[in-house]
Amino acid sequence: MTEIFSLNQILKTLDDFDLIQEISKGFISLSKGHVVVPPIGEMFFPEVNGELHIKYGAINGDDSIVIKIATGFFQNPELGLPPFSGCMLVLSQKTGELKAVLLEEGELTNHRTAAAGAVAAKYLSPNRVETIGIVGTGVQARIQALYLQKVSKCRKIMIWGRNELKSKVAALDLRAMGYEVTVTNSLIDLCDECRLIVTSTPSRTPLLTAEMIHPGTHITAMGSDTEEKCELSPNLLEKADVVCVDSLEQSKHRGEVSQALKAMRITINDVVEIGQIIIDPLKGRTSENQISIADLTGVAIQDIVVAKAVTERLLLKKSFG
Repeated sequence: MTEIFSLNQILKTLDDFDLIQEISKGFISLSKGHVVVPPIGEMFFPEVNGELHIKYGAINGDDSIVIKIATGFFQNPELGLPPFSGCMLVLSQKTGELKAVLLEEGELTNHRTAAAGAVAAKYLSPNRVETIGIVGTGVQARIQALYLQKVSKCRKIMIWGRNELKSKVAALDLRAMGYEVTVTNSLIDLCDECRLIVTSTPSRTPLLTAEMIHPGTHITAMGSDTEEKCELSPNLLEKADVVCVDSLEQSKHRGEVSQALKAMRITINDVVEIGQIIIDPLKGRTSENQISIADLTGVAIQDIVVAKAVTERLLLKKSFG
């Protein structure tokens, strides 16, 4: 019998397990070749600035297959609607039976994305971070900051956004999390001040360039998850000492790495998967003065591990009434 779980039920399980740890384990499995991840399915609706992504896969020998359908319609806030939605389907890898439908409305996607950002910061940030830079003012700007609290002691943020009012509203939310927040209209100032920077915009033109970034900086780029989006200039990836991705195969076709490959500023041999860095930290940052970049386009293993963890706990709760 297929179980259907609401967003409210799903969110109540997130405190029952360590999502950052689960995402880390998933990245390790991916880098070890233990995960089947087919190419992403997607559709675009430019007339309403909307997009739909289908990500799916399975861990070899596991008991589940996970299919995630996610949408981002970025004009929705003007209509009083959230920009993200979606659901996850969990099927048996042994029988094909649909075990559970998670009506997560994009929330699990947001949380697993932020947890991946925290993993990147944990393994690649310099030891001393006095101010975190947030580029963007949307949902991920907020939730990235929330998850960074689990891996960083820094409680100062400088935030930049194209819209001053949205920047100020985001700053209020970040202050409510316990951060001291400065709003800036200068990306140069942000790069001067911050040694941990998170970019979380749907930009199609580079926002940060090599000339703006100081030695000892780590950048986690979250927004560029299609072939067209680009937050970092190719010359910045060329300058970086460490460039890591969630999936080498996926990064050939989307994200910052794909743009730098097209520009012939780097080769795929210059790139390492974050799972490999978790396994062997010497493949990541080895000096406080190095520049590191994590280009995270969002890979199905993240959806697999979060859907499995949530479903297991929901089914357990249901069995005990």
